Parts: sequence; structure tokens; C-alpha cells
Amino acid sequence: MAYEKKIPVDLDCPLRLTMSLIDSKWKSCILDELRSNLHLRPSEIHRLLPEATPRVLDIQLKELVDDGLVAKTVYPELPPRSEYTITPLGQSLIPIIDAMLKWGEDHFDIFVNKYGKNQPSDKR
Repeated sequence: MAYEKKIPVDLDCPLRLTMSLIDSKWKSCILDELRSNLHLRPSEIHRLLPEATPRVLDIQLKELVDDGLVAKTVYPELPPRSEYTITPLGQSLIPIIDAMLKWGEDHFDIFVNKYGKNQPSDKR
């Protein structure tokens, strides 16, 4: 049985379209990591985002590939090796991710005060 996206892409509104492509917890983080690294193997992505389960990352990587935001290259060797790279379409989302990072940095104190310092954080 093939994997099917749980939430379909919303074509009714440009904002909802964009959000439906990067709305998951880890897709923006994956794109952010791929912008800094030319090629990442799945195990490297798992190591960079240890809070995410490998299954969730694999599903979200597949969705990013299916949407054309990330490219997957499989090398015909034994054992098989694959790498992910950000595509020009994925690269076009980087300014949005940068704006989200800046907003989070600018308002970090408000939310650390609200939610407490005991929350897991990935503050850059």
C-alpha cells in the first residue's frame, strides 16, 4: 500500500498552499539544514534532527521530494546510498524560513517566559 499524504495540498489560497507544503513540524527544519549542506544522507539528517523519529523524517523527506522541494539521488552501489539536496523550488522557500527564524529570535523571550525554560529548545 502506497503512502498517501494525510492532509491534501490546499489550492484555494496561496497562503494555505504554501503552508500545506511546509506545515509539518520538520519540513522547514529539513529545508533549513539542506540549504547549509550541499548533500545530506538520510542518516545525517536524522543526526541533525534527533528529536524527530526516523519514520517521521523519512515520510516528510518523501513528501518534500514528491513536491519538488528536495531532490533524492540514489547511487547504484552496494550497499545502496542516497543523498538529498534542496532544489531551486525548495531554495525559493528559504526567505520564508529566514523570516520565521528571525521572528522566533525576536520574540523568543516572550515565549520562554510564557512556556518556561524547561521546554526542549532548538534555538539557533
